Amino acid sequence: MRLGPILAAATLATLVAACGKPQEDPAGTSADTAAAAPEAPKLSDAEKQAILASYPAPYNTADLANGKSRFALCQSCHTIAPGGANMTGPNLHGVFGKKSASNPDFKYSDALKNAGWVWDANHLDQWLAKPQTYLPGTKMSFAGLKDAKDRTDLIAFLMVETGHKAQ
Repeated sequence: MRLGPILAAATLATLVAACGKPQEDPAGTSADTAAAAPEAPKLSDAEKQAILASYPAPYNTADLANGKSRFALCQSCHTIAPGGANMTGPNLHGVFGKKSASNPDFKYSDALKNAGWVWDANHLDQWLAKPQTYLPGTKMSFAGLKDAKDRTDLIAFLMVETGHKAQ
């Protein structure tokens, strides 16, 4: 075997990489910035149930454990922590009461930019049932949640976990 040329190339590549400038972080997403993001207050189960009880029906009697389980379908694309990262989909913290396509750091579809609605439980319920039918042209590839109870539980979970205050 001729390891000499392979070892020389590997050594040269390592030296060149080590001598280069560190990669810049134009988006400001370094560990320092991430550490500076506010951390969501940790709520006890009793506090979560009290918040849940303050919501209108049917959300006030929703099953938060099932909602959390349903959110597993969403978390590959969305975060819910305050200051959380946008992923394939935008961060959802504080989404209730916001105009559609209002996160300036996320590239939305033209359909969602032009929707002009304010996110509330009703819009989210219809959206989660089948996004492409509710808003043709959306980039969201989620197939939808057919079961109305699952949608109610998921919406209630999102209300509690994203800081939504009952009105």
